[in-house]
Amino acid sequence: MLSAVIFDFDGIIVDTEPLHYRAFQAILEPLGLGYAWEEYVNLYMGFDDRDAFREAFRVHGRALGDHELEQLIDRKAAAFQDIISDGVAPYPGVVELITSVNGTLPLALCSGALRSDILPILAGLGLLDAFDVMVTAEEVSASKPDPASYALAVERLATVFPDQGILPARCIAIEDTPAGIASATGAGIPVIAVTNSYPAEKLVAAHRVVDSLAGLTVADLAGSVAR
Repeated sequence: MLSAVIFDFDGIIVDTEPLHYRAFQAILEPLGLGYAWEEYVNLYMGFDDRDAFREAFRVHGRALGDHELEQLIDRKAAAFQDIISDGVAPYPGVVELITSVNGTLPLALCSGALRSDILPILAGLGLLDAFDVMVTAEEVSASKPDPASYALAVERLATVFPDQGILPARCIAIEDTPAGIASATGAGIPVIAVTNSYPAEKLVAAHRVVDSLAGLTVADLAGSVAR
């Protein structure tokens, strides 16, 4: 029986990956650490900002201290805010699905993005109050594919809804990347993967793969848990 639904953000609710890529390059290129979009997709997509900067420096054999890392994260966040100032369109069907789940089942957001990146976009989509629980990059020490963020999301949902019998196996995660699938399944949560960012053959570790969330219902989500 389905007891809660947990959505990823980037690549599921909105297509912000190209926007994050632009923001990263605005910071990294002047440092001689820029990279192509294909490299972002193959290596960096799925990392939170912290680990993405660490990886960019590691690839070039350059040290990165904690203080400089925090400065880079702040500068990238400012660049991202400037890029999204004109608004971001949602993926087809996702606003309708979130709206249908909201008030029917406990609902969480589990993202490797910064809360400051997420909230303005949710507000623009009318979803600011849709989620009962949010877990963002600042709240865990390791990014996806580590299961920490999903484990924390389930823990918080169970605290907010103590009578709902919320357990990992009775939740469903909605993801778009291999790292996200590994994170959720590592926490014991079944996954519906959407081919928004990767082809289906890259998402085979999910319990179910769909091309779009358009037309999906709460009953469809429940059926995925029962598989």
